[in-house]
Amino acid sequence: MKKILKRLTKITLFIIVIGFICYGGIYLYAWMSPKLTVNSAKSYYFYDKDENLITGTDEWISYENLDEDIINATIAIEDRHFFTHHGFDFLRIAKALYNNIRSGSKNEGASTITQQYAKNMYLDFDKTWKRKINEAWLTVRLETHYSKEDIIEGYLNTINYGGIFGIENASKYYFGKSASDLSVGEAAMLAGIPNRPSEYSPFVNFESAKNRQLVVLKAMERDGYITEEQLNTAYNEELKFDSKEESDELDSIMYFQDAVIEELKSITSIPNSLIQTGGLKIYTTLDLKAQEAIETSIDENITNDIQTAGIVMDPNTGAVLGLVGGVDYSKSQYNRALSNNRSVGSTIKPFLYYAALENNFTASTTFTSEKTTFVFSEDQTYSPTNYGDQYPNQEISLAAAIAYSDNIYAVKTHLFLGSDVLVDTMKRVGITTKLDSIPSLALGSQPISLLEMTNAYAVLANEGYRVKPYFISRVEDINGNVLYEHKDTKEAVLNKSITYILSELLANTSNGNFIGYTYPTSYVIANKLTRKYAIKTGTTEYDHLVFGYNKDVVVGVWSGYDDNRELEYGDTTANKNLWADIIEKYLDGKEDNWYSMPNNVVGVLVDPISGKLANEDTEKSVIQYYLKGTEPSNNYNLDDAVPTIKYEE
Repeated sequence: MKKILKRLTKITLFIIVIGFICYGGIYLYAWMSPKLTVNSAKSYYFYDKDENLITGTDEWISYENLDEDIINATIAIEDRHFFTHHGFDFLRIAKALYNNIRSGSKNEGASTITQQYAKNMYLDFDKTWKRKINEAWLTVRLETHYSKEDIIEGYLNTINYGGIFGIENASKYYFGKSASDLSVGEAAMLAGIPNRPSEYSPFVNFESAKNRQLVVLKAMERDGYITEEQLNTAYNEELKFDSKEESDELDSIMYFQDAVIEELKSITSIPNSLIQTGGLKIYTTLDLKAQEAIETSIDENITNDIQTAGIVMDPNTGAVLGLVGGVDYSKSQYNRALSNNRSVGSTIKPFLYYAALENNFTASTTFTSEKTTFVFSEDQTYSPTNYGDQYPNQEISLAAAIAYSDNIYAVKTHLFLGSDVLVDTMKRVGITTKLDSIPSLALGSQPISLLEMTNAYAVLANEGYRVKPYFISRVEDINGNVLYEHKDTKEAVLNKSITYILSELLANTSNGNFIGYTYPTSYVIANKLTRKYAIKTGTTEYDHLVFGYNKDVVVGVWSGYDDNRELEYGDTTANKNLWADIIEKYLDGKEDNWYSMPNNVVGVLVDPISGKLANEDTEKSVIQYYLKGTEPSNNYNLDDAVPTIKYEE
């Protein structure tokens, strides 16, 4: 037995010695490796389309100028042994591992400030083994080459404080002062945010933020940074949060900035780590006038707890000029413009009608719109309804169907063409989301993101060319070396003459000459519009969307509730006003720019509802556009243009 114990002791000592040698060897190799540039790592400098600096982590504050309370608060709550370990707190790791095994969860972490700083210097936060090994190696290199003061300085200047990066930016954002002037209470409030930025930001949940502040203050008292009396004074201090316009301006571009970072991750020519480049200069497509138009229009039109998202895009290039993914970034960083796939409703219909026009329909093609049940194989039925359960109970033209967004007409068209046709058309205009060939697709029953739909409308707006949406024009390293430059790509996918006809049809959605058994869908905002636009609205029980454009710009907006509540009365009108205000504000001072009529298109004066030629007895008439040879004439028999499909009424 003694021999066995003696042998085990030798083996244990041997393992310990080898471990120390390896441990020391790793740190020796790290010491021999090139020194990292930490004061510019994770430095993003964002420029707008005119190459003006809009945001960046240039608000770097040195360790000497930092208020000692923010340093003490951060160390107490994040890494109390920061000044005594060499990058890894092994006792804390063992304790966290033990507690997680006992609880059966992975809730308790043990990352040191150095480890977190190493992770912050990366572009992404993938939880792969390669990622963790790289992070550990960076931690060793940081500890080898830099003092603890340097590391805590870098950490505080790059950490996330609720969508605001860096302690100086955060201090000015929340309290309107430098991080050199924070009180104990303010420092504890800020130090509590990085653990869960979306929950502990005082602008998101003040009660949770105060509870977290108390946890930080107790940690500071535990470690001797403050007394119990100072704790109580700090906790009861009335915090005066900043509400200056500068903060609002910073908040207004955070959703856009997040979209830029997402695109940055996908660019293969950009290194995975910013350490080697020492920071990035990112030249974006942001047009501050477009961004301001979205922000101010949201403030003016969205008054309850509904959420909204908006995009302004240059249809000729795909450049996203402005983007907002929610009502208030400080309360929710979820980007509804990019990630919130929702049913698009009737906004899918223009692509259905493009396919119809491509298959010999005209503005005068008619179907009867009345309550209809469609019967399919095995006695399956589908009974769509019009909005408000309103029906003309007569034949209406395609032009009227677009103006009223008539659902019965749309489904009949969809079934006549064949349900695969709309799916194929959506693919042509760049929709990558998988769509099913089902009858309800004609009414936009399937989810698509706001960005994808806005880009699809860009194809109509630029007369048939598919473009790719983008946020980044150019990326340089800190020394001005170009790492990436966007190249425009345009592919002709639709017929120019047909897109012209369709755009003219969509302009009728705000045309008073279509007032009949109901109103055109955009007529409620007609008095706001100073220019000609192609517009399409879409409404489901839970979502409302508006897309519209002219030759220079396409604007898409969505509104709805995050918990999928049904829309309330007035929500749809608010969203229409939101769209109108955005596009009018953005185009204010710019020339009115509509499309030139192609040579093979002719305009004819017709009755808007029936589609028949206008005469002296016609009460209302509008000019509709047709490919030459398909326009109605005195000898035109409208019945010849009515397709026949099988359905029950």
